Amino acid sequence: MTNPSVSYGDVRVEAMNEFLRGVYRWMAAGLILTAVTAQVVASSESLIYAIFGSRMLFIGLIVAELGLVMYLSHAIGRIRSATAMGLFVLYSLLNGVTLSGILLVYTGESVASAFLTTAGMFGAMSVYGLYTKRDLTSLGSFLIMGLWGLIIASVVNMFIGSGTGGMVISVMGVLIFLGLTAWDTQRLRDLGGQVDVEGDEMGRKLVIIGALHLYLDFVNMFLYMLRLFGKRR
Repeated sequence: MTNPSVSYGDVRVEAMNEFLRGVYRWMAAGLILTAVTAQVVASSESLIYAIFGSRMLFIGLIVAELGLVMYLSHAIGRIRSATAMGLFVLYSLLNGVTLSGILLVYTGESVASAFLTTAGMFGAMSVYGLYTKRDLTSLGSFLIMGLWGLIIASVVNMFIGSGTGGMVISVMGVLIFLGLTAWDTQRLRDLGGQVDVEGDEMGRKLVIIGALHLYLDFVNMFLYMLRLFGKRR
């Protein structure tokens, strides 16, 4: 029997909260796994030599990461939630392997400072996206266009090698991923009230996709912050 004292709105809010808790738990787990993996790899001379000493292997790892993200995003309706969880864990591990190089390039203090600053900005934008009454849908379309422009500008700057251009790209990267954090959070907030994480297979899969989106927002923002303010060894 339905409890008459519990309204539909209360049920929806509880469903949203449960969904978001799952998203942030998985996102945090992914970040921790990436950080631990990066530290383990950076501490091993043999692993560093194997990964970064072979250009083909490193490129293969990057391609594998991109393939995992694309597969998870497009095949989420066909795969099981356990498979989605396993692929997210695998992606977090691979990302830790490829990001281990930054621990060799930048000082530990720079990495820690960039991480903490990113965490603060990410948290602030997540709170904004969660509680703002402004519809960020149109902002999302603009940010996606900006992201494509950022990718193109980064490729061009690889050939030009402009220091000023690299700084501008990094600043734009931070701003774009700040905006994407708020946009993704609002989308997840709106989606959360419509799924049942406990009893719905699709709901559990959407938790993983949500965690992946926020994970990518955080990691990319962190990398751009590190390029802006990080001190090299």
